[in-house]
Amino acid sequence: QVQLVESGGGLVQAGGSLRLSCAASGRIFSTYNMGWFRQAPGKEREFVASIAWSAGSTRYTDSVKGRFTISRDNAGSTAYLQMNSLKPEDTAVYFCAVGPPLSSNPRLYHDWGQGTQVTVSS
Repeated sequence: QVQLVESGGGLVQAGGSLRLSCAASGRIFSTYNMGWFRQAPGKEREFVASIAWSAGSTRYTDSVKGRFTISRDNAGSTAYLQMNSLKPEDTAVYFCAVGPPLSSNPRLYHDWGQGTQVTVSS
């Protein structure tokens, strides 16, 4: 089991940027496939991006392609989500979790963090 703590959320104007971090406990972070998800009020949790344990493969939902970049630092046991050109529709609580390689199904993920709020104003 791993404990995940997200940080880096905040309030930003449309067009701005934020970088989210997902810090993991444990000594085997390098073997975990990581995913970022988000959940807006009244909506289901949706897939944003995922990265394989080796960082050689990534996957994005169509709405963030070209704007968001997922990365990881295995030595620092941290995953990141760089978010550029933010839009009001990106407003949500963002979560990281451990799951199967490059899966977009939140039901297959576990060890969810507590989430970090991202609010994009128009």
